[in-house]
Amino acid sequence: MNPSEKAAYIRALRHAWRKENASQRIYANLSERETNPARAKVLFKLAETERVHGEQWARLLSELGAAPGPFQENPRERAWRWMLVQSGIDNALERIENDEDEDILMYEILAKMAPNEEDRKALLSAKADEAQHSSIARKATSEAVPLSPQVRLEAMIKREHWHKRSGGWIGQAIYGANDGLGAVFGIVSGVAGATAGGSAVLIAGLAGMVASALSMGSGAYLATKAEREVYEAEIKRERFELTDHPEEEREELELFYQLKGIPEEAARQMAAHIFENPEEALRTLTSEELGLSAQSFPNPWREAISASISTALGAFIPIIPFFFASGYPAVYASFVISTLAHFAVGSAKTIVTGLNPWKSGLEMTLVGLGEAGITYALGLLFGKMAG
Repeated sequence: MNPSEKAAYIRALRHAWRKENASQRIYANLSERETNPARAKVLFKLAETERVHGEQWARLLSELGAAPGPFQENPRERAWRWMLVQSGIDNALERIENDEDEDILMYEILAKMAPNEEDRKALLSAKADEAQHSSIARKATSEAVPLSPQVRLEAMIKREHWHKRSGGWIGQAIYGANDGLGAVFGIVSGVAGATAGGSAVLIAGLAGMVASALSMGSGAYLATKAEREVYEAEIKRERFELTDHPEEEREELELFYQLKGIPEEAARQMAAHIFENPEEALRTLTSEELGLSAQSFPNPWREAISASISTALGAFIPIIPFFFASGYPAVYASFVISTLAHFAVGSAKTIVTGLNPWKSGLEMTLVGLGEAGITYALGLLFGKMAG
């Protein structure tokens, strides 16, 4: 290995070392938040796998005379970990899983660069581990606690919903910021076109910020509350059916498990175990028949506060320059910071959507610029008509 090849190998290995350490912290945080003991155990196991990989690459780097020292998260890694964990465990796992192809490719490249067979085998082994992480996660319960019928049942239920896209309150916050930024940027552009950046821009922007925040907050509260009311009504209906026709409901649960590929006798035994506890039977039937779970309905007040604050913060960005300047200098400054904010919020949306952050950021930037162009032109037109 010549000096340039060695330097490239060290850079790639250091990148892998950082990724493994960052992933280890994410999995560890997720395992601490997980309330299901079996899933928490699996998440902890994944964290340990990443920790071992990180230690392997640290040893290889030391042998190459490039010991990395203790791992320290940079601000970007810390922010990404916090946002992933806040977005909900299922959503975080899906985001991580979407990065697996990149990690697998990374280890393929590293294996080709490796200077000896021992390193090559270690890197290919890490590649295999990365490829298996999603299947390990999906099997969170059946392998972890084999003696508990309820845990085995939950494994079957979770298997369907493990990858449910759910951004949690962080997703609500991102979309709130998106809405506030877009709405007030349009207002500022339109009024700036009509008044050449006069004092009316600040007034209109502040009014738009308050209106958008209140609208988003009340909408989030009412929507979440309505979902919970529907959920409670369905629970009440299911409870009545369970009390009035228990045999039919038990047979229905058996059929659900058979449709999942469970043998008839095993499905019958599982249903029998569940129906020994009426509350567990109710919860399971509700989940299987309706796809509902009490955990899937967030607190309406938390949703309202998150939506209001995030919308207000997003809406505040375009009017910041008008606190310090007026006229076209303020208009230009607002245009610049709003464009940058559109890209930032668009990129942040990938925590929920899983799309490419550059593509998502650019898409939102173009939409924001188009909106600003249209409203500015209309503002010019209305200004001339009023004059």
